[in-house]
Formats: sequence, C-alpha cells, structure tokens
Amino acid sequence: MISSWNEWSTLKKVVVGSATDANWPVHDPVFNKESEKTTWKETPVPSGPVPEWIIQEANQDLDQLTVTLQQLGVEVVRPTPLNFQAHDGLYNYCPRDRFLIYGDTMVDPAMMYPCRDMELQCYHDIVDKADRYLFMPRNEGMVMDAANVLRLNDQMLFLESPSGNRASYNWMCEQFPDVRIELCNFYSGVHIDSTIVALREGLVMLNASRVTFDQVPKVFDGWHKIWVTDVVAQDFYQYPYASKWIGMNMLVVDPNTVIVDQAQTELIKTLKSYKFSVIPLQLRHSRTLGGGFHCVTLDLIRS
Repeated sequence: MISSWNEWSTLKKVVVGSATDANWPVHDPVFNKESEKTTWKETPVPSGPVPEWIIQEANQDLDQLTVTLQQLGVEVVRPTPLNFQAHDGLYNYCPRDRFLIYGDTMVDPAMMYPCRDMELQCYHDIVDKADRYLFMPRNEGMVMDAANVLRLNDQMLFLESPSGNRASYNWMCEQFPDVRIELCNFYSGVHIDSTIVALREGLVMLNASRVTFDQVPKVFDGWHKIWVTDVVAQDFYQYPYASKWIGMNMLVVDPNTVIVDQAQTELIKTLKSYKFSVIPLQLRHSRTLGGGFHCVTLDLIRS
C-alpha cells in the first residue's frame, strides 16, 4: 500500500536512499551541460565514479538515519542495488527526486537527467504497491523531478525551474483535475525542498534569500511563516552539487518531530521555539551528493 498526501503527517513507511556505486554521468546529454548553467566556477563539474570513501561515509550516515527512523517506529525500505558506475547512471542517494507519491498514486516523471530512468528498476516492489501509476511521457518536451512538487493535502505546489517545466506542470494538472496545483517560479535553481518546508498544517518555513514577501505562494495565505535568513554552509568535496541551503532541507517525521542537519544550530533553536522535538543528525556529503534529509527519503505511508 502507498498513502501519503502531505509532507508532515505521521510517517509510517519510508524509503531511505543509498550511495552505493554512486556516479557522475559521463554520457547523459543534460548532465553534460551542467558546467554551462552552474553558478560555481571555481572547480569543474565532476565526472565518473564518486570516490569510495565518500560513498562509505554517506552510507554510514544513511544507515544511522535508518536506525533513527526505525527507533521512532517507522518501517524503512532500501532501494535494490544497481551498479550506476558500470551503467553510467547517477545513484540511489535521492529517492525523493525519482517518484512523486500523492495519496495512493505514484508519478514516474520525465526527469531532468534522462539517465535517471534506470533507477526505476531499483523500486519495482514499491511501484507494485501503488493503486495508480502514472508514467509521464518521455521525449515530448516535459521535464520534471518529483522534488519540484510539495504535497499539501488537497493542493500541491509546483516549482517551475530547469528540473520542472511548464509542460510538465500542465500534464500534472491534467492528471489531477480535482487538485489545485499552484505554479511558482521565484527560484532559478532546481528543487523546491531547500526553499520551502511545510512543517505542519498552518506552519511553513521559507528561504528568505529566494522568496520575498510578495512571492509567497497563495496556498500559504493564513499560514504562520518562519523566515530563514541564513544557514551554516557545510563542507563539500571538490564541487558543490548543492548550495549551502541544503542545510534547510529536513524530514518531518510527524507534526511535532523533525530530523535536521546537526550543524544548523540556529535553525534547531528556532524549531524548538515552535515546540518541535528536533533530532539532529549528519549527512556529511549532503552538498557533494546533492541531498539533505528530505531528498534522501521518500515517504510511502503517512497516517
């Protein structure tokens, strides 16, 4: 069974990713253009296998996340291994990007990097549990990573960006005619989950460096807003595949519990002031591999 309508209800079952055999694609036509669009010019975009020591440390952190979630009573599943280095793919590190779960529906999007289609074979058992499976057509001008979408019960928020274009937004509206999907395009980067974090019904965290007061999506009218003006910039190896704002990327376990990057001390203080139980953990390679705690998980069941 799959059932998850929002980002904050009590988490019951979740996928936690894996860094095993992580790779920077050599032949993916879109990834090859990364150097043209990146704002980071100090070091080149990486290519080929991710160093094994990074993979090992990343997996240690993901294993600790798994244990923590299990101790909280959450059932954890892991993706089936695939040698991405041998197949010139990317990784299983960020399952959030790969599928959009909305209710009992699983959306298989036409991702920004075409090579990520191969990740589908790592999730067959999960796909089989979806009551409704929607395959976004390839090669028809649509581009969407699932992490461009926030789920807010009877509404969704869609970030228009290089990883989610207007054509895919229109397709989503056609597939979910009874759901209001609000379009926003205030951020020129990729995914939405280091810019807007829906913490619980009526409370949202906003990245003040990307969202102005006038740009706040209408879906959050009447919600209390926490404005984040800065985060602690984590280290990275050679090239930052994510900006420092990955520190704002967090996993809400239930309306009162959240897993946060342990380096974000001010952010943790803020969350505690809103009566959250904060669990600080580390993802040492969140910037190198491009994924925080929301990115490296995919919730399958929330109560």
